[in-house]
Amino acid sequence: MVKSALIVGVGSGISASFARLLAGEGCKVALAARTTDKLAELGKETGASLHACDATDVAQVAALFDQVEKVLGVPEVVLYNASARARGPIVDLDPADVDNAMRVSAFGGFLVGQQAAKRMLKRGSGAIFFTGASASVKGYAQSAPFAMGKFALRGLAQSMARELQPKGIHVAHFVIDGGVRNPGTGRVEPADAPDSFLDPDGIAQTYLAVLKQPRSAWSLEVELRPWVERF
Repeated sequence: MVKSALIVGVGSGISASFARLLAGEGCKVALAARTTDKLAELGKETGASLHACDATDVAQVAALFDQVEKVLGVPEVVLYNASARARGPIVDLDPADVDNAMRVSAFGGFLVGQQAAKRMLKRGSGAIFFTGASASVKGYAQSAPFAMGKFALRGLAQSMARELQPKGIHVAHFVIDGGVRNPGTGRVEPADAPDSFLDPDGIAQTYLAVLKQPRSAWSLEVELRPWVERF
């Protein structure tokens, strides 16, 4: 089992569930978000170190990895979980909002993946995971910026996998195809549609299973959806 992990773009859903699961496995965890105010309780629960970082800022991402390396050493697994949306008709979208969505969903993934790869290559091992979405494979109406960012993130993961996996670094992309349950934000299934949302703890279990894969059978991409989802 891995002994150290960095999760970037931490909220109360998928990333929090993965942090708890890793900590329960005895892994030391570092949690990074634009602001860490809401992470105090999760930090106490998991024993994680907390780091403020704008994942779209080159200098801040480099500094984050330097900080984490001092605390944990080079993390054995890095998860990029940040994303941003801008919704609306294509003719009404604010270019600044679109730029931000692309920078958070894709460019931040590149910066984090690059810093992780630089360090992992020296060791010849590690895992870099990216959280995708339905929008990674299908663009929805009035959601072009999210699709643009998630398509780009998927392309990044594919390219990195083909470059880095022969060098011992497992790169995987997870298509989260459906809504994710999050009672903390009021995101729960209606009473007449049980199991219509993905359980973040279930998603975390899949991340852990992929992390434990033997290198002779590594997954590049895994799609996850509720058993009742139509696709």
